[in-house]
Amino acid sequence: QVQLVESGGGSVQAGGSLRLSCVASGRTSGTFVMGWFRQAPGKEREFVAALSWNFDGTLYTDSVKGRFTISRDNAKNTVYLQMNTLKPEDSAVYYCARQPGLLTLASRSSTTYNPWGQGTQVTVSS
Repeated sequence: QVQLVESGGGSVQAGGSLRLSCVASGRTSGTFVMGWFRQAPGKEREFVAALSWNFDGTLYTDSVKGRFTISRDNAKNTVYLQMNTLKPEDSAVYYCARQPGLLTLASRSSTTYNPWGQGTQVTVSS
């Protein structure tokens, strides 16, 4: 069993920054991908970014490229999402999740990720 716990959300003005953290505990061995998703009210959960836990490589959705950076600290079993130049449309609950396998074969569909954290709210005001 793997448990994921996100933190770091909050309220910021447009143009501001936040750094989200996702700490994994339990069975953290193996080859897998860690992803960040977000879900705004009334919308489907959407892919934001992912990285390989074991190798180099990252993926981003187009709307966050150049503004968000996903990274990891294997020693701390933690994945980060640095979010800069935030926009009101970035407001959502952000979730981290895990998908077994390689990043090169990773899906961006939320249905292929399990487990999930409880989410952390990000609110960006204009």
